[in-house]
Amino acid sequence: MNIRLILSGLIAGATLCAIPGTTRAQIFVTNQNTGTIGEYTTSGVLLNPALITGLSGPQGIAVSGGNLFVTNINGGTIGKYTTLGATVDPALVSGLLVPEAIAVSGGNLFVGSANVNSESDRIGKYTTSGAPVNPALIPEFGPVAGVAVSGDKLFVSNGCTTISEYTTSGATVNPNLITGLSSPIGIAVFGDKLFVATEGTFPGTGTIGEYTTSGATVNPALVSGLIFPTILALSGGDLFVTNFFTGTIGEYTTSGATVNPALITGLNSPGGIAVVSASVPDASSTWTLLLLGLAATFGLKLVLRQAA
Repeated sequence: MNIRLILSGLIAGATLCAIPGTTRAQIFVTNQNTGTIGEYTTSGVLLNPALITGLSGPQGIAVSGGNLFVTNINGGTIGKYTTLGATVDPALVSGLLVPEAIAVSGGNLFVGSANVNSESDRIGKYTTSGAPVNPALIPEFGPVAGVAVSGDKLFVSNGCTTISEYTTSGATVNPNLITGLSSPIGIAVFGDKLFVATEGTFPGTGTIGEYTTSGATVNPALVSGLIFPTILALSGGDLFVTNFFTGTIGEYTTSGATVNPALITGLNSPGGIAVVSASVPDASSTWTLLLLGLAATFGLKLVLRQAA
């Protein structure tokens, strides 16, 4: 018996345990009415319609590394979960008033809380560990609909007509960076460009507009004819937008071309969306590799016993 050859094969099999299983880029979307977060590929393939459950009106969602941060508008909390669906802390931040929009940059979370009482509308800053940095970083702001971060700049849509610009330290840069919009909600930054989803006045009048980060208009109707588009997410050269009332996610290029207006369907009041461009660990693959490693370990013991 060639013990050396067998041992080499078993050791090679055992090393598979150290290789994490991966899947392709993924989309995570909150479903307000069902209190869930669903998981899909960027091609629209369903991976898990209820990756995370038991949430209380989930709305905004942001991803950083292997973690998801989710606002719960009914519970007044921000929950932290892994991209595999494991709970880290369901109330990482609590005591908020209707937290909706959320963005993450480095080790900080920026959270927009909207309330009928305008005095409670604000953007708060917290660490990704849940510690408050400044709960009223930008106080007494109008209805906070969307938040996006680029470097040390914070862009905020107020849900009425305006996009404002601040620093991540809370200083005002331009409260009227972009004006004259029709219910701007979702906002995303790509290089020196801002993409803004506006709901419009009637079904079919929603748009995605393109602007520069300095406020210049590039194309106010880059994508048009949408039915109440809400939140935007970017991945490479594609825009993904949730449509709250139609329960869909549409995909478009940053040049305005339609890829698939109903990439994902059957959602239940989708609120927030986050896209992981790079592959993330896949639990099933990781377990498969672990079992291979265990099999190799037991096989090694058997070979050594027979050789003795």
